[in-house]
Amino acid sequence: MTSSGHIASSAPFYYHHTLSCIRWTLTLWIAGQMSQVSSSHQHFHPHSIKIPGDITLGGLFPIHSRGPHGLPCGELKKEKGIHRMEAMLYALDQINSDPELLPNITLGARILDTCSRDTYALEQSLTFVQALIQKDTSDIRCSNGEPPVIRRPERVVGVIGASASSVSIMVANILRLFEIPQVSYASTAPELSDNNRYDFFSRVVPPDSYQAQAMLDIVRALGWNYVSTLASEGNYGESGVEAFMQISREAGGVCIAQSVKIPREPTAVEFDKIITRLMETSNARGVIIFANEDDIKRVLEAAKRANLTGHFLFVGSDSWGAKSSPITELEDVAEGAVTILPKRASIDGFDQYFVSRSLENNRRNIWFNEFWEDDFRCKLTRPGIKVDPEKKKCTGEERIGQDSTYEQEGKVQFVIDAVYVVAYALHSMHLDLCPSSAGVCSDMDQVEGRLLLDYIRAVHFNGSAGTSVLFNENGDAPGRYDIFQFQMTNHSHPGYHVIGQWTNNLKLNLDEMQWSGGDKSVPDSICSSPCNPGERKKMVKGVPCCWHCELCDGYQYQLDEFTCETCPSNMRPAPNRTTCCPTPIIKLEWNSPWALVPASLALLGIVATSAVVITFIRFNDTPIVRATGRELSYVLLTGIFLIYLITFLMIAEPGAVACAFRRLLLGLGMAITYSAMLTKTNRIYRIFEQGKRSVTPPKFISPTSQLIITFFLISVQVLGVFVWFGVVPPHTIIDYEELRPPNPDLARGILKCDMSDLSIICCLSYSIVLMVTCTVYAVKSRGVPETFNEAKPIGFTMYTTCIIWLAFVPIFFGTAKSTEKMFIQTATLTISMSLSAFVSLGMLYMPKVYVIICHPEQNVQKRKRSFKAVVKALNEKQNGETKIEPDRLQ
Repeated sequence: MTSSGHIASSAPFYYHHTLSCIRWTLTLWIAGQMSQVSSSHQHFHPHSIKIPGDITLGGLFPIHSRGPHGLPCGELKKEKGIHRMEAMLYALDQINSDPELLPNITLGARILDTCSRDTYALEQSLTFVQALIQKDTSDIRCSNGEPPVIRRPERVVGVIGASASSVSIMVANILRLFEIPQVSYASTAPELSDNNRYDFFSRVVPPDSYQAQAMLDIVRALGWNYVSTLASEGNYGESGVEAFMQISREAGGVCIAQSVKIPREPTAVEFDKIITRLMETSNARGVIIFANEDDIKRVLEAAKRANLTGHFLFVGSDSWGAKSSPITELEDVAEGAVTILPKRASIDGFDQYFVSRSLENNRRNIWFNEFWEDDFRCKLTRPGIKVDPEKKKCTGEERIGQDSTYEQEGKVQFVIDAVYVVAYALHSMHLDLCPSSAGVCSDMDQVEGRLLLDYIRAVHFNGSAGTSVLFNENGDAPGRYDIFQFQMTNHSHPGYHVIGQWTNNLKLNLDEMQWSGGDKSVPDSICSSPCNPGERKKMVKGVPCCWHCELCDGYQYQLDEFTCETCPSNMRPAPNRTTCCPTPIIKLEWNSPWALVPASLALLGIVATSAVVITFIRFNDTPIVRATGRELSYVLLTGIFLIYLITFLMIAEPGAVACAFRRLLLGLGMAITYSAMLTKTNRIYRIFEQGKRSVTPPKFISPTSQLIITFFLISVQVLGVFVWFGVVPPHTIIDYEELRPPNPDLARGILKCDMSDLSIICCLSYSIVLMVTCTVYAVKSRGVPETFNEAKPIGFTMYTTCIIWLAFVPIFFGTAKSTEKMFIQTATLTISMSLSAFVSLGMLYMPKVYVIICHPEQNVQKRKRSFKAVVKALNEKQNGETKIEPDRLQ
């Protein structure tokens, strides 16, 4: 507890002790510099204006530009220098004449020229701290031995300025050490918002962080997402661009293509290189520029030299604002430039004041003679100086605004407001510290800087333009900007036109904007064009505003701007690939050629089979019908009929009932047919094989036995189908994978029974086994006499059937990848089955029907022969002896 209290109590002591050390060190350095500063200034322009008063304010203004070749000062700056400085004098006059504000107190001033150079301004600002430096005069004596009487310099309680941010930063570092408040009228660098480093700095203009936000809002409102930045080297330019880049990174949506810095003393070649570098990313036509007037002008000149007039779309900061000097004779290059300027108004009172200034009534301005010569392009006569006879002499009767052009400089309003800020702060302080005193009381004789700073930060009044003047905790003014665009066409007065404003949010009138050649459409400044519907963005690494557009191909659709997603299996992408739509469902239609041909063959087969059955029934007791084995023949014909019938079930619309009959009849018809044939060939084979060994007939050759064997063979097929029914009940499915070609427009869902290619082959496999077995017996029975029974027709039937089914297999499986697989396979299967049936019907029964119908005389009973006679005839045939007549084996 004691320790922490000690630390807390020692912290202020440590801070003030450190500050005192810094002040003492600076005092020694400043004392050494004062003589150098005072002597060096005698060689150049007079360096200050002194306005007497009860309380003195300091002023810093860029009366002259930066000097060339090592000289501190250059040419006079009429607007930024003289106009602004006169605005301070005007404000002092107004305050001193106002009986309500600081009554009986006169404000004075010490105004210095910064020459637009931070180091020179630092030397000048030492004047403001002279009164705070304690000089040791104990060793100095006059000639009479008395100590000297040294006139104490006036104490500056606050400083108005500076203009450039780099100058304000340099000066602020000195003024804060001596606790002198500083109020700037033009410095906008975001760095100055750091209240820890620049705690005595305030400003009546908004910082560039607000300006950067406003410029970013403009870029986004124009639909740009890819811009370059250009900054003059120094605090203003670099801080402004850094603020813009920082805000754009945090907000997202805008990328920086190039960030280029203009060196302090650039050559024309360097500006050409800058333009070349900006063109490396030519899509980034928008250029955010934080630069001084000279650099802006030289950038435009370089763009014109490169024949890039109209290419770049500049968005300029308040240093460009609505000034005409940067674009003089470069209007075509600057056309369409959007610029920003803190919201301002022309102060009529200042206009009346300034145009009334003359050489006689403005002697307090030590630079006014120089302004007069520059403004009227004449030369004043001075004692001892000869005037160039080629130059016009000044008469002193010239009038500003009549004999010269005059337009109020844009920051005049803010200079006046800055002076009034200090005045109102002093007024409030006077009311608190000297409530009963009419003038400066003893409590205000030595104005404490930190106390005055508190009063400055607390001011809130309507400024010279009618807008409120106040500060936030960092000493920044609120952001209020006018948005301008430089336009040349479609206007009676080409120039800067107000197109919007920004006060925490942007209000931009796009309809009032126009670009190069009077075009009303906003030009693009984007890295990549928007992707078409159905295309995803493939981002370029490290550049979030650049991408390549990739089409969502195949069965993909655009899920979002970065992702392609595959459609569900039952859907396909819509034509624009932004969503999925249901895949059309098809089935085999009756009017399709793939259905008409098999159906026609099947119908012909049914008619032929029916004719054979009718014929056999009609001539059921005739010798030919009886010789064929009537019982098995009817079974065999039933199988053939079912083979034809399955074609119509395969073509019919799938349903639970239709699918059940497909399973049942697909293999049943062939199983019945080939079971009957196998039974027949087996019977013949066993009879003749038995005859070779014995005259005793083999077993199970009677009609009843044959039927039992046949139905036993058939039952295997039926049993397998019913097991299939039990395991997987018949149902329909929609197959979306079968007809899913690379082109999704051709994709179809196929309504079909749940019978795969493998299940179809399995269903037919038993019939194929019967067919192969029957073929084997047919081969073995080929030695039977030609005119004896049905061995030879059955053999030829089986040979042909095998050929048909051998051809079926490659066709069926070879079309598995075809887009019309279902149609081809269905047609192939049904035609193969119909052809097999035709072969069986044609070879086994058509000759008999022909004899029955066309040659009834041959349909007569032949002599019966015993099994022994048959065996004897077979042996004779094998020995090459006599011909055996056809006969029916009992």
